Amino acid sequence: MAGNDAPAENIPSNESNASSEKEIEMSIDALASTVQETFLLPKRHKFWETQPVIQISDLGETSLPEGPIQQPTLLSEVKQEPYNPTAAYELFTCDLDSEEVCSEVYTLLTNHYVEDEYRLFRFNYSKEFLRWALRPPGYFPSWHIGLRVTSKKLVAFISGIPAKIRIRDGVVVLAEINFLCVHKKLRSRRLAPVMIKEVSRRVRMENIWQAAYTAGVVLSTPITTCLFWHRSLNPKKLIDVGFTRIDGWATMTGYINFYKLPEQTATPGFRKMEPHDVAAVTRLLREYLKQFVVAPDFDENDVEHWLLPKEDVVDSSLVESPESHEITDFCSFYTVSSSILDSQTHSVLKVAYSYYNVSTETPLLQLMNDALIVAKKKDFDVFNALDVMQNETFLKELKFNPGDGKLRYYLYNYRLKHILRSSELGLVLL
Repeated sequence: MAGNDAPAENIPSNESNASSEKEIEMSIDALASTVQETFLLPKRHKFWETQPVIQISDLGETSLPEGPIQQPTLLSEVKQEPYNPTAAYELFTCDLDSEEVCSEVYTLLTNHYVEDEYRLFRFNYSKEFLRWALRPPGYFPSWHIGLRVTSKKLVAFISGIPAKIRIRDGVVVLAEINFLCVHKKLRSRRLAPVMIKEVSRRVRMENIWQAAYTAGVVLSTPITTCLFWHRSLNPKKLIDVGFTRIDGWATMTGYINFYKLPEQTATPGFRKMEPHDVAAVTRLLREYLKQFVVAPDFDENDVEHWLLPKEDVVDSSLVESPESHEITDFCSFYTVSSSILDSQTHSVLKVAYSYYNVSTETPLLQLMNDALIVAKKKDFDVFNALDVMQNETFLKELKFNPGDGKLRYYLYNYRLKHILRSSELGLVLL
């Protein structure tokens, strides 16, 4: 297992023909882009062609229904034995409450997980982050799966967590699949499909039949493709480590001054989120997320877990009206550092990732500028944001620059009729 413009046929009849034609044109462009991107792949994805996912041949087939691709089977028919690859390997459940096991998972990911295409940076998730990301309310410990060799060394990992995702007007309980990692020396052994099939089996054992996941590469077939944008907070360091370049700038001082931020936030009533704010933030977030085609269906337990501030994991701030004391706006970001692989002076890049942001009274531009100031004060080097939800409205104005990294969202065993624009997506997967 792994914004906001409606699809053409959902445009109200009282809109102008010009508007309708524009919407249709944009839908066709999005579809054509995905088809082109897919057909330019250097090889077929033989594994994914056997799975209940949107296939290339499905694109443009308006007769195919939206919803589950395969219907659930009886639980008694789900394979009971693990998909152990060979006698040389052993699948096991990773107990993240164990400091020893959590350290093993951390070490595997730190040394072998996602790198940028130039091999300058590699994700470095902290153990605190991993425990936060993998133990939400109602999580299944059995969905944290490791693979050992006979020497007991951990050489592969995959995880799943349960989530409630609203797709249009219906809520689907699915698994969010993440952190698929195989030791670099073993990537020719076809272990990734084994890990995917095993987590799929364990998910089905809980009577859950859909999943969501992301990847930097094109598989069969993304529901949308998003672009990462980057906002420099520590421009000199970013230049020193090769994250960005100073091309076109007369001086380093001019470049640094261009990205300088105010010392203090500007919004009256802007403060850190506290436990007593959970109910108000939940109401604010649920109302905001209704406008997107795919978005989480958060309740108060989810908001408490995912959005209450946790040092070096997630930061959340809100605006409380000084007059009415109503919570009117909200912003958040989570922390994922990256190891710097080719620098004599720096070893870690501290990165903030935009999470969920809601603007009702405070302009989103101002709210996000305050979030940048908070991140700068906490010594982050760069602030990243995907062009999902309403993020496009502030990216250029706040001096974000488009990156070369794309993130593709996928659904397992669920078909959407249309490829989504990134702005129609209200879901951020870690």
